[in-house]
Amino acid sequence: MRIENCAGFWYYLSMTLRDFIKKRRDLVWYVKDLEHLSKEAIVEAVLNYGDFDDVQKLFSILGMKRVAGIFRVQTRRKRVNYDPKIAHYFNLYFQKYAH
Repeated sequence: MRIENCAGFWYYLSMTLRDFIKKRRDLVWYVKDLEHLSKEAIVEAVLNYGDFDDVQKLFSILGMKRVAGIFRVQTRRKRVNYDPKIAHYFNLYFQKYAH
């Protein structure tokens, strides 16, 4: 089992997230080595290209508040990789459901 250290805390969760993205390889078709994908890259891929079930699975693995936090940091940058409609939808979604 792979354990990662993130900001001083040990997470077993990353393995689950990695298993998920390995099963949904089509969401990150442009990446050769899935082992080096960050949580942020996986969140971006799932929100941009995933379906409803993928997003729900992501929420069950990381939690909606954590996904919302990652999304908000990503969309406040100058360069945003989200499709504008996707960014707008999840802005509204997280405003309503991820307080």
